[in-house]
Amino acid sequence: MTKPRVVILGAGFGGLEAATTLSETLGEAIEIVLIDSGAHFVFGFAKLDVMLGRVQPEEVRNTYDRIRLPGVRFVNTEVTAIDPSERRVTTAEGEFTGDYLVIALGAELDFAATPGLLEHGNEFYSVAGVERLSEVIPSFTGGNVIIGVSGAPFKCPPAPSEAALMFDSHLRNLDVRADSSIKVVLPLPVPIPPSPEASQQILRRFTDRGIDFIPNRRVQALAPGQVLLDDGSTLPFDLYLGVPVHQAPRVVREAGFSAEGWIPVDSRTMATDFPNVYAVGDCASVGTPKAGVFAERQAKAVALNILAEVRGEKPSVQYDGWGTCYIEFGDEGVARVDVHFLDGTPTGELQEPTPELTAEKANFGTNRIARWFSAG
Repeated sequence: MTKPRVVILGAGFGGLEAATTLSETLGEAIEIVLIDSGAHFVFGFAKLDVMLGRVQPEEVRNTYDRIRLPGVRFVNTEVTAIDPSERRVTTAEGEFTGDYLVIALGAELDFAATPGLLEHGNEFYSVAGVERLSEVIPSFTGGNVIIGVSGAPFKCPPAPSEAALMFDSHLRNLDVRADSSIKVVLPLPVPIPPSPEASQQILRRFTDRGIDFIPNRRVQALAPGQVLLDDGSTLPFDLYLGVPVHQAPRVVREAGFSAEGWIPVDSRTMATDFPNVYAVGDCASVGTPKAGVFAERQAKAVALNILAEVRGEKPSVQYDGWGTCYIEFGDEGVARVDVHFLDGTPTGELQEPTPELTAEKANFGTNRIARWFSAG
């Protein structure tokens, strides 16, 4: 009997969770092809630690050649074309066709959409960007700091606020905070719209620490020492930390999907309009923020439904819209907000920073790497 084949594009939260869930149950009885153009996985939250020199880049890289999951074959190559009607994928390593196709390619950073971003400023949303900043920041001894976002939606909405609070602590520890200003420019009304409580806590911290919050504005362009906002106003800066415009990967935009580039899906099953083709995470248009914890939960639901079909059962699992986000509060430690989407108004509850939550965040990463990379 021919083994069922599942082709998974992208080895981030969504791709790794889908592959692991399928492997845990069927092992060598299923063929899973996991494709990613990168050589290693890095948690998004680790980038801020790299940026500020808390850890070295090599400490947060989890190389894909360590994956030891039964039934899983990792292919390190770039996806150049997707034919969803045939569930066929073209890569530099050849074509792959599956009985099921799971697209988890994430979002692409469009640096060119913000003129001057890389020439005059810095971005902290790519691994390469934070590695460059880890070399720039040690020589910064005070001045105007702007943490700016160029457009929405963007991955991990709390991240710009986290960066501001962590950089504030960094400057205080260097005793140069009095010589600096920090401004956060966000194309949102509050730091975390789904959670008014968390947003108010962050805004209170901003006020207490002298961090200026500029809501409902986006960064349009950068010139030497100056940021241009979308309302025509300008702000001076000595150090700019930016969040680039996000877009669906080119290969997704060219694959025949709609919804302004993002892949439209059923918000409960993550199914696309094409039979046995699913999309999870940042590349999908599902109604939740673009963040790994949502991609992981979506991928779990998809994998369980694929397992049901392989067994000849009726798929019954639905994505529930829940996600947990850990928020860095600088020297105060780590807080946590549990948010829920899809059932009416989004809701979110904040747990204040504690040492226990700091340890919980560390375990969050450690436990997933252990599970995603080796058989239990």
